[in-house]
Amino acid sequence: MSLVALSTTLAACGEDSEEESTDAGGNVCDVAEGYPNGPIELIVPWSAGGGTDQVARSLGSELSEVLGVQVNVVNRTGGGGVVGHSAMADAKNDGSSMGLVTAEIGMMHWQGLTDLTSEDLQAVSQVNADQAAVTVSADSEFETIDDLLAYIEENPGELNASGTAQGGIGHLAMLGMLMGSGLSTDDVTWVPSDGAAPALQELVSGGVDFIVTSSIGEVRTMIEAGEVKTLAIMGEEPDANYPDVPLLKESGNDYIGGTWRGIVVPVGTDAKIVEELDCYIAEIVEGDAFKEVMSATGFSIVYLGTDEFTEFMAAYDASMGSIMEEAGLAD
Repeated sequence: MSLVALSTTLAACGEDSEEESTDAGGNVCDVAEGYPNGPIELIVPWSAGGGTDQVARSLGSELSEVLGVQVNVVNRTGGGGVVGHSAMADAKNDGSSMGLVTAEIGMMHWQGLTDLTSEDLQAVSQVNADQAAVTVSADSEFETIDDLLAYIEENPGELNASGTAQGGIGHLAMLGMLMGSGLSTDDVTWVPSDGAAPALQELVSGGVDFIVTSSIGEVRTMIEAGEVKTLAIMGEEPDANYPDVPLLKESGNDYIGGTWRGIVVPVGTDAKIVEELDCYIAEIVEGDAFKEVMSATGFSIVYLGTDEFTEFMAAYDASMGSIMEEAGLAD
């Protein structure tokens, strides 16, 4: 499982549809006959105003323009993401509904929260991925990720970490890091938190020794204030906004972790509709408007087309299952 860089272009979009449409950028996408024929609902499994919601509203606005219909963002929250993701799967498969799926789709069923998996959704396009980040306070004795991992190996059970809820993305990223270094999943005590903000406060107050967040963007304000330092990110390539932050794999640990987002539709949606949406999204993620929103939120743009996104979600699910089972977090 890896976070793959932008590689698919509009030229790769479907060639067999019956009609063509030119978007605002002058690019030609093959379109499904008679689609769309009314407003489209874009389901978001998290609350309004959050990062996922901002990504969805940017995509919705751009899709409204190229499709010529209103795309309405609907927030369906609850159950740690179960409610919204279930709503995506249960919606009509006539093209009138889509969803912004998040990494939790590969985690919830392992925890026994739902039977829903990525196989219950039809992938369209991945639009984002962010590498998990390992951060310590500015005055920490740990100057490098090697320092931290060596200390954990020599002093198992002594350090505390935080960043997300128990079984959340940050927790699983830490477990993956430990496993990738040949360490036990109980060599660090995880202190659950309601998210990056309270975990950061615990870090700077000395309540925990390090934190693992789903992206470096979640700690950038504190980095810029000089209160914390990020030792490594768990990605394939350096973060463009923080090119000097090392990769975990530079320490010989190949674990790749973090979060991601993408567009899906209900299973059974016409393949021509999926091709059309993927084609337009491939253009949208390269446009200035979407780039500005993602930059403002601290998120990275990572695009995968339909087939690649389908494979990615399956691989991510398997990776999360392995980690959760070894750590005793799987139901």
